Amino acid sequence: MEVTNKFIVIKTQIDGKPQESDFEFKTEPFSLTVKPGSNDIIIKNLYMSIDPYQINRMKTMSSSQKASEFAVGISPGKVIDAYGVGKVIASGNPKFEKDDYVVGLISWGEYSISQGFILNKLDPMGFPLTYHVGLLGLSGLTAYSGFFEICKPKKGEKVFVSAASGSVGNLVGQYAKHFGCYVVGCAGSPNKVKLLKEKLGFDEVFNYKEETDLNSTLQRYFPNGIDIYFDNVGGEMLEAAISNMNMNGRVALCGIIAEYTNAGKRAAPDLLNVIYKRITIQGFLSGDYMSLFPEFLTTTIDHLRTGKIHVLEDVSVGLEGVPSAFVGLFRGDNVGKRIVQVSLD
Repeated sequence: MEVTNKFIVIKTQIDGKPQESDFEFKTEPFSLTVKPGSNDIIIKNLYMSIDPYQINRMKTMSSSQKASEFAVGISPGKVIDAYGVGKVIASGNPKFEKDDYVVGLISWGEYSISQGFILNKLDPMGFPLTYHVGLLGLSGLTAYSGFFEICKPKKGEKVFVSAASGSVGNLVGQYAKHFGCYVVGCAGSPNKVKLLKEKLGFDEVFNYKEETDLNSTLQRYFPNGIDIYFDNVGGEMLEAAISNMNMNGRVALCGIIAEYTNAGKRAAPDLLNVIYKRITIQGFLSGDYMSLFPEFLTTTIDHLRTGKIHVLEDVSVGLEGVPSAFVGLFRGDNVGKRIVQVSLD
């Protein structure tokens, strides 16, 4: 059986802030039948993760494109891959059967074809499929591994989380609170500030857009210094956090969204602080910690079922909304994990 598959491509490389006009929709015939002897898996895409790091793959060149197989460049006119959840339509791969739910690499389109690379069977375990795109997927693992493995927290330590209402930041804050830390977050609107304090239990939250001197702001919220900084933005926020770190402080570099679309804006932290305060700064990818996935999943599901963790999702419907959803990340439109529902199960 053959259908028409609609998918999204970039028109040209994107070296500044993305615009919806940078993307275009294409269609092509797509077979829902696997050829005899093929290892292919035909997938109906259901839910797609919308992630800011993808902008680095769309640039003419980014250092990340050479550093990781998960960040290779995306060529104009070619299908864009992304993390998501789908359902198997047909399979020549013995590991997958028709009607299996799968999670892993799918495409910005209605259907995907896979050979099983970065693709796993999914047991929803009674949770909405969207949870497996965000909280119980790579966003959750990123938060869990970054906080517990990179930051190595101790109870009572003081934790600062930037982009705290984002897909990873909100989870880091919740893990930190339940672990017994004092947690301060920053976000970009009064509504986000209120949500983080009242629903997620952050000790303090400030709106960075209302602050004129981030160094003074952090001194106000951390008069005795910061032990752990979970960085999702880079730029001036990273500089200010480093200036306020305590001795033997730890910094987990997860993302630098403030720098993704501004080639001239790079963080320049005071390295004397890093040296004399013995501050550890480490970048990481969730893929570094796949061995932790069972532990992460068990812990997080327990927190979910006991009401210790709240889910923040920002779900829109329809493939046509993917460019808008992606571009909106760089305006800070999202609250929690941004997901697009491509089609119904």
